[in-house]
Amino acid sequence: MVKVYRLEDLDCANCAAKMEEAISKIDGVNSVNISFLAQKMTIDAEDDKIDDVMKQAVKACKKIEPDCTIILK
Repeated sequence: MVKVYRLEDLDCANCAAKMEEAISKIDGVNSVNISFLAQKMTIDAEDDKIDDVMKQAVKACKKIEPDCTIILK
């Protein structure tokens, strides 16, 4: 399942790369791409694990960029 989420307050491309690396290591994630310029995250994860993956992704992002918010709508 591929989903696109909007990001708020992502401050630098380096943080986006670190977040992308951390999320790619989460079990159930097939691929992830974070665009600093577009302030968007595109994630491909297993259908049955998407909710758990997103919870872990939010935690991982907060550790790297505390001000960044993933809009889960």
